[in-house]
Amino acid sequence: MQDVRILVVEDERKLAQVLASALRAQHYDVVLADTGEDGFFHANADHFDLVLLDLMLPGRNGLEILHTLRNRHVETPVLIVTARDALDDRVLGLDLGADDYLVKPFALPELLARVRALLRRGRPMEAVQLKAGNLELDLLSRRVTRGGRVLDLTAREFELLEYLLRHQGHVVSREMLAHDVWKEPRRATPIDNVIDVQVARLRRKVDIDGHSRLIHTIRGVGFVLREAEP
Repeated sequence: MQDVRILVVEDERKLAQVLASALRAQHYDVVLADTGEDGFFHANADHFDLVLLDLMLPGRNGLEILHTLRNRHVETPVLIVTARDALDDRVLGLDLGADDYLVKPFALPELLARVRALLRRGRPMEAVQLKAGNLELDLLSRRVTRGGRVLDLTAREFELLEYLLRHQGHVVSREMLAHDVWKEPRRATPIDNVIDVQVARLRRKVDIDGHSRLIHTIRGVGFVLREAEP
């Protein structure tokens, strides 16, 4: 899965750090900008899946940024996050092309819910769930269930399971996992033992009692996730 990238344009340093921490805890890739000019540069020059945009910024203000982006046909979803709560401000922001409007102070769970909703809307062609039998992995909420039971996975286990699901029915080697999941293609010593331990831990959580095995070891080759026994 390509990382979900979120641009946060916010000049209040403490709030920006809180937002960044909350979003990164959800495994989003976050870029911070603390001025209007910096925010506009990032939003115009790079790809993001969502922009969180304050209105009152040093330099170029948020409404100006939004108006210019839309005039340039940049369709990235924009969530305005601002202390300006007047009805006219909300209407103007939405009319200029904002996708949602959240007034400070706000609760982080509400912000995260709005982020998830905008990401679903902004990526309609990309599957947000991966499935194999009664195993389901939700890419946005990062929730994994088997037969309706929620599985408690670490971040690494989630990434490993996602990779296996995306290659469902196909054998993946330890070299592929080292390169694509562990991001260590040039490691001097192999990490086969580390990979084997992580796969074993993941299997104990996924292949729980009462359900058919999904994760299989192909001796001397690697692993495969599929419903039928290999």
